[in-house]
Amino acid sequence: MNVYLKRRIATRIANGHPWIFNNEIEKITGEVQPGAIADVFYGDGTFAGRGYINPQSQITVRLLTRRKEEINDAFFLKKINDAWHYRQKTGYTENCRLVFGEADYLPALIIDKFNDYFVVQTLALGMDIWKPAIVKALQQLFNPKGIYERNDVPVRELEGLKQQKGFLSEPFDTTIIINENGLKFYVGIENGQKTGYFLDQQDNRRAIKHIVNGADVLGAFTYTGTFEIHAAHYGAKSVLGIDISESAVEQANRNAALNGLDKICDFKAVNAFDVLKGWAKDGKQYDVVMLDPPAFTKSRENIQKAVTGYKEINLRGMKLIKNGGFLVTSSCTNLVSPELFLQTIDAAAKDARKKTRQVTFRAQASDHPIIWGMENTNYLKFLIAEVSER
Repeated sequence: MNVYLKRRIATRIANGHPWIFNNEIEKITGEVQPGAIADVFYGDGTFAGRGYINPQSQITVRLLTRRKEEINDAFFLKKINDAWHYRQKTGYTENCRLVFGEADYLPALIIDKFNDYFVVQTLALGMDIWKPAIVKALQQLFNPKGIYERNDVPVRELEGLKQQKGFLSEPFDTTIIINENGLKFYVGIENGQKTGYFLDQQDNRRAIKHIVNGADVLGAFTYTGTFEIHAAHYGAKSVLGIDISESAVEQANRNAALNGLDKICDFKAVNAFDVLKGWAKDGKQYDVVMLDPPAFTKSRENIQKAVTGYKEINLRGMKLIKNGGFLVTSSCTNLVSPELFLQTIDAAAKDARKKTRQVTFRAQASDHPIIWGMENTNYLKFLIAEVSER
C-alpha cells in the first residue's frame, strides 16, 4: 500500500513531523487495511517514510521511520532499547517515561516505568496492533515484575478503538511504592490518573527546595500530594493541600504518613475555585502558593476558556501570597503555548495588583524529551515567580 502526498504540503512533514493528515494526501494505491503499514511518497515520487495508516482517524498516517526498513518485532525492540539508552544517559532509570510517543519516534505509544513495573498506552490503531511486540520487548529488556495496560482514554475512540485496561503480564498488586527525590509515594497503577503518577514533574518538585524552607505553604489541585510532601521534606513550617477528589486526598494523606510528614502536611477535599476567593477575602496569607491544575482543554475551540481558567486560578492564588512570597504554577495543556501561559500569568498579576519576578521557567522532566517543531512534545509549563505588592 502506497500513500502519495500532494505536491504542496506543510514543510513540517519534510522537517520530520510524523503526522500526515487526510487533506495532505493526493492518492492511495493498493487496498487500505486500517492499522497496516504503508509507504509514503512525496509529490515528486521520492520516498518520505513508512508508517501505519487509519482512514478513520484525522491523522491518516503516522510515520515510524524515514528509512526503507521492515516494521516488525525487532524494529520495536530496537526503538524501545534506544529509548531506554537515552534515559540511562540522562539519568532517569528508576522511574521514568520510557517511551514518550512522537519524541521517541514511536507515535501514539506511551510507556511509563515505575521501577520494575511498566504501564503501557497504545493510543492509535496502528500502534495497538503492535502491542504483543511491545510487551515482548519489555519482557526481553527488563524482565519486569508486571506490565499493565491503561488504555481507558477517550482519544482511542477517535481511532475506532474501545477503552480498556488490564494486565499484559501475570496479575500483580497494582498499588506499588516508588522512590522519588528521597521520598516514597504510593502509585495506583490501575485507577490513578493517566498511568497512575505524574512523572513529568519530578525535576520541578526539586526546584521548590529553597523557597519552601520555613514557609507556610498552600497547594491547590494537589492530587496525591507530591509537591506538598516535597515542600514538607524541604523544611516547610506548615503545608495545606487541597483537591476536589476525596480519593486523591486520602492517598495524599497516606503518602504524607508514609514519609513521616503527616504532622506538617494536611490535605482537604474541597473545590479550589470555590475556596481560594473566600480565603483571600478572609485575609489568609501564605509564603508559597502552589497551583498544579489538570488540563483545562483538549480542543483548540476551547483555548480561550482554558486561558480564562488559568488566569482566574492564578489571580486568586496571588492574592493569598504574602508580600515577597512565591507562586509555583503549572499548566499541562499543550494547546496553551509557553508564551501564552506567561502572558496569562502576567495578566493575572496585573488584575491582582501584584508585580512578579521570574525565578525559573521550565518544561517537563528530560525523560519527556522535546522535539522542536512537534508542539505536542513541549506541553508542560512550570513557573516559579516572586510575588510582591506594586
